[in-house]
Amino acid sequence: MSSSEEQLKRIHEKLQRLLKVHQSLQKENTRLNQEIEKSKKNSLHQQKTVEDLRQQVDILKLNSRKLGADDKKELEKRINSYIKEIDRCIALLNE
Repeated sequence: MSSSEEQLKRIHEKLQRLLKVHQSLQKENTRLNQEIEKSKKNSLHQQKTVEDLRQQVDILKLNSRKLGADDKKELEKRINSYIKEIDRCIALLNE
C-alpha cells in the first residue's frame, strides 16, 4: 500500500470514529433536552402547588380571626388581583 492510500485509510477511520462520537453526542443532547423539559414542567407544577398552598394558608388565617381594616384592604387587593388575572385569561381566550 502506498503512503497516500494509508493516509486516506487513516483519515477514513478517523472520520468514522468522529461520526460515531457525533451521533452519540446528539443522542445525549436530545436526552438532556428532554430532562430539561421534564424538570421545567415539574418546577411549574411545584410552583403552582406552592401558590395553592399559600392561598389555602391565607384563607385559613382569615377564617381563624376577625379582619382588621388593614387585613380587609389586603384581602380586597388580593381579590382585585385575582379578578384582573381572570379577566386577562378571558381576554386571551377570546382572541
